[in-house]
Amino acid sequence: MNGEKDSELTKIGSLERYSRNIDTIVKVVSKTETRTVTSRRDMSTHKVCEALVGDETGCIYLTLWDDNIENVSEDQILSIMNAYINMFKESMRLNLGREGTYQLLEKALFEDVNLENNLSA
Repeated sequence: MNGEKDSELTKIGSLERYSRNIDTIVKVVSKTETRTVTSRRDMSTHKVCEALVGDETGCIYLTLWDDNIENVSEDQILSIMNAYINMFKESMRLNLGREGTYQLLEKALFEDVNLENNLSA
């Protein structure tokens, strides 16, 4: 066991504008329509959508790309590892990026998502 990676889970309500290395457990509340975007870097096209996810302390939009869009559904519980926060149109977004991963869990350690504290609003 590596002491550094046995970090505490981050609660959504405590995320800040430049949070990094976020490990958290969230419930998927809803997903937006999927849209197609073109990468400025290599002009490739990608699908993207936002999933509203949260825990008992708050909620935030998780940006989902390509295959992850189909793999994540409403009401699922996700254990997210090594995510980060970025800003999109002056709004905080949770991102997996290249390093982040997630796993589906059977159940959460919390009952309801706090929709009043929307960090992306």
